[in-house]
Amino acid sequence: MMINLTSETLGLYTDFYELSMAQGYFLAGKKDEKTVFDYFFRTNPYEGGFLAFAGLADLLNSLSAFRYSDENLEYLAKQGFRSEFLNYLKDFTFTGTIHSVREGEIVFPNEPLLRVEGNIIEAQLIETLLLNVLNFQSLIATKAFRVKLVCGEKDYADFGLRRAHGFGGIMASRAAIIGGASSTSNVQAGFIYDIPVSGTMAHSWIQSFDDELTSFREYAKFNPANTVLLVDTYDTLRSGIPNTIIVAREMESEGNKLIGIRLDSGDLAYLSKKARKMLNNAGFDYVKIFISNQLNEYVINSLNEQHAPIDGYGVGTELVTGKPDAALDGVYKLALCNDSPRMKISENVEKMTYPGRKSLYRYYDSEGNFFRDGILLENEDPDICDCIYNPILPDKCTTVSGLIRENLHTKVYENQTITSPLPSPQQSHDYLMSRAALLPAEHKRFIMPHIYKVGSSKALLDLREQLRKKIGGKTI
Repeated sequence: MMINLTSETLGLYTDFYELSMAQGYFLAGKKDEKTVFDYFFRTNPYEGGFLAFAGLADLLNSLSAFRYSDENLEYLAKQGFRSEFLNYLKDFTFTGTIHSVREGEIVFPNEPLLRVEGNIIEAQLIETLLLNVLNFQSLIATKAFRVKLVCGEKDYADFGLRRAHGFGGIMASRAAIIGGASSTSNVQAGFIYDIPVSGTMAHSWIQSFDDELTSFREYAKFNPANTVLLVDTYDTLRSGIPNTIIVAREMESEGNKLIGIRLDSGDLAYLSKKARKMLNNAGFDYVKIFISNQLNEYVINSLNEQHAPIDGYGVGTELVTGKPDAALDGVYKLALCNDSPRMKISENVEKMTYPGRKSLYRYYDSEGNFFRDGILLENEDPDICDCIYNPILPDKCTTVSGLIRENLHTKVYENQTITSPLPSPQQSHDYLMSRAALLPAEHKRFIMPHIYKVGSSKALLDLREQLRKKIGGKTI
């Protein structure tokens, strides 16, 4: 059964240990303790220079369904949970507050992208759902945007549902649109998210007829305004293109025009050049050439370098699976409990978390481009924060005094209500493109991208060090 993030009861969409801890909090009398949790990730995917943040709308829409039915509670009783805790869960709803960066924002490692405030049980229980949705969609949106970077003005479609990880293909198609796909072959995702759907034909259509020409004619007859012919079933240059030309002439005689052809195998650069020449010589320079078959950002970039005359792409497996990265390393960490700051200490300074309730600021250079991101304590006055400090080498800092800045956090959820309008996937893509235009090119290159600097205020560093000493960690 596919999970419906708006109508199912999703309280069981969690890891077992979240419920075990929640019961422990309840039995220990901690259920009313107020907490703050931060969501962030540690490493840019694909050895790249950024992440495209996605999944926020699905997460927020799902919170109203994060509750427990009688059937859910019966199941938990069989797992050994106590009756008094299950009685508490009967009326459970998420009543906390969430601040977040916008969907489609360009973000970087170790930044608090989303802040959850609520009692310790509700904030703990939504952890798995939050990580599941945000990590996956952000990973796929980033992959999709990398593809868009090499496609430029050319369109590409998400063709990946058949290779996606089960029903994760639904969210993958949404994230692909945010990242830059112009449409999806995934009709269910098109229905759920109101995103454009597209598709041509499979080899089985052609093979089902006695000959290729008849299959082309029949398809054009039933799809006169939207015909794209798959030309590589038998022999692209000796059969597929010649038969395409015949059908294109017949369509013109009936007042229609062939939209394009699709290549799905072979040397795509060579075949597209030969096909383009044959079509042009026959007077069909308006017929577009689309390609598919194990495409990714590197293959498309190579085709560009070979000046392959390609008009659009169908990108499948590597897009919706996030290949070669299996997952984004997003985490969810406690930062405050009953107004007392909390942090995780590690032998590696990079893995030490920031305590307290925080805000995320972006500073801009004199040309209006992204310059630095700074993490400040929420109660700090950003006007008096003159420097942003390196969190690993705190003796190094960057002056930000006088620079234009922006608080990237906005309140998106409070009192069981979504407080900010949720953009469509296309609107989130438009926002992503506007933000990416402000990110210097050296951060967007695929090979050894320049590291975007993210630091913190002196007050936050001092709080972290004070807390580390109190807990008993080693001196940094």
